[in-house]
Amino acid sequence: MYARSTTFHGRPENIDAGIKFIKTEVAPVFYQIDGCRGLSMLVDRQTGECIATSSWESEESMLASDKQLRPFRDRGRDVLGGPMQIDAWEVAILHRTHHGECARVSWLKGDLDAMIGTFRDRILPQLEQTPGFCSASLLVSTSSALSCATTAWDDQPAMEGSRLAADEMRSRVASEASGEIVEVHEFELAHSHLHIPEMV
Repeated sequence: MYARSTTFHGRPENIDAGIKFIKTEVAPVFYQIDGCRGLSMLVDRQTGECIATSSWESEESMLASDKQLRPFRDRGRDVLGGPMQIDAWEVAILHRTHHGECARVSWLKGDLDAMIGTFRDRILPQLEQTPGFCSASLLVSTSSALSCATTAWDDQPAMEGSRLAADEMRSRVASEASGEIVEVHEFELAHSHLHIPEMV
């Protein structure tokens, strides 16, 4: 499984328009494209940052969709009022119990194989015991040695309550992968419609 994320550095006042655009204009088209397995959108209403992520059955289907979807990305940039960045990933791990209302995204750089092993064998079991946990995914980019770990939570209080444990788990992954934590950001989960099978 593969994923493409488009990060928009938009304006806070344009967030609702961006969510409407994704739900009413983008999603119906995406779900008709061969190989597409879903779409999600994370938003930060304070900073205006949004991440729209599409999932794909294969790298070929993801690459084949690029030309068709380019106008939607350009339109999203206009709606949200800011520049965008596009990243391609391989889905290394996905574990979901149910959908949540918010998510924490952590970007780490280092030994990807070590990250995958630590995340799967040590982090997931601990996350499952954390109150309010909904799902976790780990996306990796071999070209940049970068990983993107996302955990979803029932609500804002649950996510806030998990911060201390999350800091410890994140540091453990970075240490065992001889890497570094690049960025951590918390978001509202504005749209989630994914059909990716369990991957652990």
